[in-house]
Amino acid sequence: MKTVKASEITNLVEKLCIEACCVITGDIENKFKCCLETEKSPLGKQVIGTLLENAKIAREELSPMCQDTGVTVVFVKMGQNVQIEGGFIEDAINQGVRQGYEKGYLRKSVVRSPIERTNTGDNTPAVIHYEIVSDDVFHITVSPKGFGSENKSALKMLTPSEGVEGVKKFVIDTVSAAGGNPCPPIIVGVGIGGTMEKAAYMSKKALLRPLDEQNPDPTLAELEAELLTEINKLGIGPAGFGGTTTALAVNILTYATHIAGLPVSVNIGCHATRHAEGSL
Repeated sequence: MKTVKASEITNLVEKLCIEACCVITGDIENKFKCCLETEKSPLGKQVIGTLLENAKIAREELSPMCQDTGVTVVFVKMGQNVQIEGGFIEDAINQGVRQGYEKGYLRKSVVRSPIERTNTGDNTPAVIHYEIVSDDVFHITVSPKGFGSENKSALKMLTPSEGVEGVKKFVIDTVSAAGGNPCPPIIVGVGIGGTMEKAAYMSKKALLRPLDEQNPDPTLAELEAELLTEINKLGIGPAGFGGTTTALAVNILTYATHIAGLPVSVNIGCHATRHAEGSL
């Protein structure tokens, strides 16, 4: 049995909140640099250059790379042999968010009720997803999600007869309708299968796959490449000013589903698609 202290979880989440908002991941930064060479629009190149400069300043000054520091989404991968000591895990995570957003001077954007709209003042509660695994791992990924991109995400319950072509059409239509609002170049997370909520979860989790890692399923890898090509033909371009770089990647996750169903969810990540991770 592995023991993890609640205070350690709090400290880790605090650190990851600040890191995620201030330090762009290496795979995304490298993708920007590649796109800087391939982007055909002069204005598009200028926007990508500005995004790279912004990321550099944010990293060096430990300042948020975007004013919308989002709802704090936390993915917890926890072994069944792990025991939390000294407090309740969700209290520990939310305390870490509270401390991280205060210490990092991050904007508090969470309202207590979607109806009454009163700000909680500390960016809690976080949205927490748990994955229970068989070993003794304890791994946390913090992914602050701004709503410029979240508001342009979508889910549709397709019929099986609509097939792969229906999936492709829905993904492309969703990105096209989003236009420049989600701060492109975007990352497109796609969840296919399961149930309504499973597809939505997969589409968000798909955004976390490093851009330099190919989908292990050859069929899905081919579909990702096809969708990326078609999305970049839309001409939305960096910041919506036109160009050949509308998306950096399309990442797909799938799950078994019902014989009568084909759920598809598209979760759009902004140009930074912020996240940071760590283990205890």
